[in-house]
Amino acid sequence: MTYNAYTEDTLVQQTTAEYLERELGWESVYAYNNEDFGPDSLLGRKSDHEVVLTRYLRNKLVELNPDLPDVAYEDAVRQITAVTTTQTMLATNREKYELIRDGVQVTFRTDEGKRVRQRLRVLDFSNPENNHFLAVRELWIHGDLYRRRADIIGFVNGLPLLFIECKNIHKSLRTAYDKNLADYKDTIPHLFHHNAIVMLGNGDKAKIGSITSKWEHFHEWKRLAEDEPGVVSMETLLKGVCSKRNFIDILENFIVFDESSGEARKILARNHQFLGVNRSIQAVRERKERHGKLGVFWHTQGAGKSYSMVFFTRKVHRKLGGNFTFLVLTDREDLDTQIYKTFAGCGVVDNDRDPCRASSGEHLRQLLAQHKSHIFSLIQKFNQDVGQDKPYTKRDDIIVITDEAHRTQYGLLALNMRNALPNANYIGFTGTPLFKDDEITQRVFGEYVSTYDFQRAVEDKATVPLYYDARGDKLGVSIG
Repeated sequence: MTYNAYTEDTLVQQTTAEYLERELGWESVYAYNNEDFGPDSLLGRKSDHEVVLTRYLRNKLVELNPDLPDVAYEDAVRQITAVTTTQTMLATNREKYELIRDGVQVTFRTDEGKRVRQRLRVLDFSNPENNHFLAVRELWIHGDLYRRRADIIGFVNGLPLLFIECKNIHKSLRTAYDKNLADYKDTIPHLFHHNAIVMLGNGDKAKIGSITSKWEHFHEWKRLAEDEPGVVSMETLLKGVCSKRNFIDILENFIVFDESSGEARKILARNHQFLGVNRSIQAVRERKERHGKLGVFWHTQGAGKSYSMVFFTRKVHRKLGGNFTFLVLTDREDLDTQIYKTFAGCGVVDNDRDPCRASSGEHLRQLLAQHKSHIFSLIQKFNQDVGQDKPYTKRDDIIVITDEAHRTQYGLLALNMRNALPNANYIGFTGTPLFKDDEITQRVFGEYVSTYDFQRAVEDKATVPLYYDARGDKLGVSIG
């Protein structure tokens, strides 16, 4: 094969790698025909079959988990790199993701002979700069039958977490999805066993998705802050996704595996979800100054509101510590079921093993007394009169997530809820904007904490536009 150095490489690939290096602090290596093999080689690979750079991985395991016997590090590397041939790509990816996010449990004996079990950190999620970021261009990878050369692979602590397919600026990104990505997943599937983000770019535009994303679910990254007008550009996406802080945040807190539809899918947060959830996390940090009013989270219909709730609750539990209880309230059975199924499908809750869905007002009161991580209920379950002197609990680490917030803050049920939970924090999720004179909703929740309106959602193709066709029947009038 003759390599043409004046196509994708000079126009897009090289520019992308240089941007990662110069602007975002990644190291960059050009591997095409420069790579040898062995422990002291360019990347430390034994052969082109390997997709994990074990030299970097082991060094970071030692650094993040010091003073352990060699057998502990070797066991961790083995678990991270081992593959079961009978598993699907997605099942393996999920297994590896859990090891990366939650750590690798190893067993070893101390010098005194004591048997010890310990969970080893693979990445430093508290200090993103303390991880090793390496972009490798033109890396040859050998599958069972075929050999392919990937444009750019982003390794973090030796793990191939980022895949970038580059096309010439005049080529459609759909080509990168239909031809290149599909071919790589078929011929070198082990490259995607640890993958977190798939990126397709042509130097002008770019989209990201997961290894299971259909083309229509690949999305752009237009904004670095919510109040920006938004621009479709590969540079904006690289800044928003590949800065070290954001990349580690997305990896840790904005990926879920959802089985609620009956078919497992890997979900990667969209731009508006990432920005909105992080604004809400900051509101939780400021909950005392806000007097428990965390704000109104207005993301229009079709913008993935239920997933945003999942991202929000998971990140609070993981990053803020404590024993927060989330009470998810709706006013309709179908909404309650739909939201619960999303949480259950993402593995956050399981009502059969650990009851969390209130079946009555009394059951709701009992659940609130048990320090559950999540409780799901209709607001109608606050049907017992509650005096201000007899609350269900005085805990201040309960966060009430109210769906369609503007519909539920009126009358006796809402009064009972506030009397039952006098020190709770409130955040309202809604798909429709509040009226200017909606003083009750603002009094309970505060101002908007995040907004993603219908116009932006249509522009981002997160939802479909509405058209109104004014038609009328022509009527004939008979005279005489």
